[in-house]
Amino acid sequence: MARQVVVLGAGIVGVSAALELLDRGYDVTLMDRKFPGEETSYGNAGVWTRSSLVPINNPTLWKNLPKYVSNRTTALRYYLPFLMRNLNWTFRFLMNARQSKVLETAAALDQLISLSMQEHMRLLAASGEQQRLSEKGWMFLYRNQSGFEASQFARDIFDHFELDTEILNADQISDLEPSLNRIFIAATWIKDAKSIDNPGALVAGYGKLFLAKGGKFVQKTVQSLSPLSTTSGGWKVIADGGDSFVSDDLVVALGPWTPHILKTIGIDVPMGYERGYHMHFRSANGGHLQRPICDASGGYVLAPMEQGFRLTTGVELDACDAPGKLNQFEQAVSSAKEAFPLSGPVENSPWMGRRPTLPDSRPIIGAAPKRKGLWLAFGHQHVGFCTGPGTARVLADLMTGQSPPIDAKPFCAERYLR
Repeated sequence: MARQVVVLGAGIVGVSAALELLDRGYDVTLMDRKFPGEETSYGNAGVWTRSSLVPINNPTLWKNLPKYVSNRTTALRYYLPFLMRNLNWTFRFLMNARQSKVLETAAALDQLISLSMQEHMRLLAASGEQQRLSEKGWMFLYRNQSGFEASQFARDIFDHFELDTEILNADQISDLEPSLNRIFIAATWIKDAKSIDNPGALVAGYGKLFLAKGGKFVQKTVQSLSPLSTTSGGWKVIADGGDSFVSDDLVVALGPWTPHILKTIGIDVPMGYERGYHMHFRSANGGHLQRPICDASGGYVLAPMEQGFRLTTGVELDACDAPGKLNQFEQAVSSAKEAFPLSGPVENSPWMGRRPTLPDSRPIIGAAPKRKGLWLAFGHQHVGFCTGPGTARVLADLMTGQSPPIDAKPFCAERYLR
């Protein structure tokens, strides 16, 4: 009989893992409270890019701390009581902003992103979702010389890892994106980036592929876990309504909700949450974008989507399920209207998502220490969409005793779980 595995979490990481394990011959049950692609993986800029190898906790964070003290920037907001309650995470997060740590993280993420982009292309073809793909890259835009110079650290990292980039002046920006107002003096064009016109629909497409291949999906909210045996393995998942599910192996890929579930078996996770907001807008006067753009000074991303132009905010550090705060979003909308002819919103209110962030901005991928049959895949901060399929490949290789195509050590659970 096929070995049974339950995968908890139907975001891009969990769905990719479920598909990969199904292809390896496992009997796979995917479980989440919503259908694939309807939670955290629904709300992002839809970009697959190696430029995401630069974590937000890098040396420029130290330089910008005086600016962030006001807590009024669009790029980064924080809720001080949350940071104070989580001093262990906050301290480690800041300590990992050192140059040596950032280069280590960037190298690991670059491998994971590159692998994921390959795996995404394979899944796109298998799921019949190729029409969602654009290969026109994406741009970081700068309104003044000081903003451009402040991004030098990121450009140095891009050069170090040999990303395909081009520096543009104001005229070249207008040639590529004529609908943008001429308020930008320079841009970094990431030429080999790819983008998707509806991330949630793409993940749902991967979920439908999983079902078509014979996988099982259970729409339940997970309440707790318990091991069947500490020596021979086996796991029980207890869901809402008292339903329970038993499997040989268990994969926890619940993103920001992972710490709550792991706590039911005595595992504490040092987790922060990069929350973010998005809303779709229409354009005025036939305004159009060929590719996603990031306004570095405005602190937002604007991406052409199936639903309209998706405006996504910067980072808000707060508790996972704290009430939404719209000041940052409203500030981003105001900045975006200076750059592009946005008109009315498509939805009545913005969507809010939570990105789970470990102190070194790398996910945990692999076996949980001293818990036979428990496998972990979480903590992808705000780059889960472009690291999910690679995570699945690495995890499945580790579960089947094979050597992953990239070094898995930088993602081991022992970094934080002992």
